[in-house]
Amino acid sequence: MPGTMNGGGKIPPSVQAMFEDALAKLPDGYVDGYFGSRSWGVTVKRSEDGKRTWLYGEERSGSDIVSFNLYRFAGPGSILKPCEMSSTKVIEFVLGFEPT
Repeated sequence: MPGTMNGGGKIPPSVQAMFEDALAKLPDGYVDGYFGSRSWGVTVKRSEDGKRTWLYGEERSGSDIVSFNLYRFAGPGSILKPCEMSSTKVIEFVLGFEPT
């Protein structure tokens, strides 16, 4: 299944772990930060049951965006659902975003 994040999916387990760790470190709500040398505003929302994380980011001085949902299951694995962009773009953004 496209976007599946588990050992049998297209995303290596080490990248999955780094991605989910970086995402977990982002605070709920709005935060400013940098991706590369560009300023971004990012909003993160997590469901009360912890099964869904939503992220929306906008480049502050441009037109680029990043948006996705990450769904977790009771067993191992999760599904990454980017919104009209590649999983690679989403993963690179989360791994490279630095909140200020």
